[in-house]
Amino acid sequence: MASEVPPHHSSYLDYADEGDADSTALPLVLIHGHPFDRTMWAPQITAFAPSRRVIAPDLRGYGASPVVPGVTPLSTFAEDIAALLDDLGVEEFVLAGLSMGGQIVMECYRQFPERIRGLVLADTFPAAETPEGKKTRNAMAERLLREGMRGYADEVLRKMVAPYADAEVAAHVHRMMTATSPEGAAAALRGRAERPDYRSLLTGVTVPALVVVGADDEFTPVSDAEAMHAALPDSTLQVIDSAAHMPNLEHPEEFNEALAGFLARLDR
Repeated sequence: MASEVPPHHSSYLDYADEGDADSTALPLVLIHGHPFDRTMWAPQITAFAPSRRVIAPDLRGYGASPVVPGVTPLSTFAEDIAALLDDLGVEEFVLAGLSMGGQIVMECYRQFPERIRGLVLADTFPAAETPEGKKTRNAMAERLLREGMRGYADEVLRKMVAPYADAEVAAHVHRMMTATSPEGAAAALRGRAERPDYRSLLTGVTVPALVVVGADDEFTPVSDAEAMHAALPDSTLQVIDSAAHMPNLEHPEEFNEALAGFLARLDR
């Protein structure tokens, strides 16, 4: 599946840049979650590149982008994305992210709202980390550095994708997790433990938003999606049945249908 998303190199991040750069449709920028890479968006790139430009970076520390150990705050991920889009000459765009990618989308909106024409927040949540959550994330960072990614990947696979998910989808998700650099993943976990609370930011969002969640997501349950939908001034909520944390891969047809309707509205 990874081969469907050919790489490019910006000054920093590795990325896929597909589709029609001259299209009048808004470019779509896709931000992957943890601990994945841009190939998680393969079904969306295939679906939307025929009609618009689609850009999917590997975040720093993930995929083919450079690994920077230490701590990577969400603000740094957002700065990297802004710099990549500057390099590519993309001024305005629709920004979509899943899980940690959704939190990076919120941080991007905090930093450069004037460039973002629509938000897609999939299987994510806006609250800051609890004291307990901070401990858990930092402990997991230490564990990944100590043990590598495989044990963690084996443990969480059936929460990332539902137990009844297609075997090829589960294998792709497991491959992404085990291929991730422990140093990159640990740096992101430490940074994410310190993230701000985006709940008040959402109430001031001035562009349309699409909130998507898998009905069986245990990491970010439907109640989190409903709360974001309620907070956003102009949002649509799509709950995808028989999907867990990665509905874009588990049920790409339903995910793409919701996204297509949202994009059509923005393009008008």
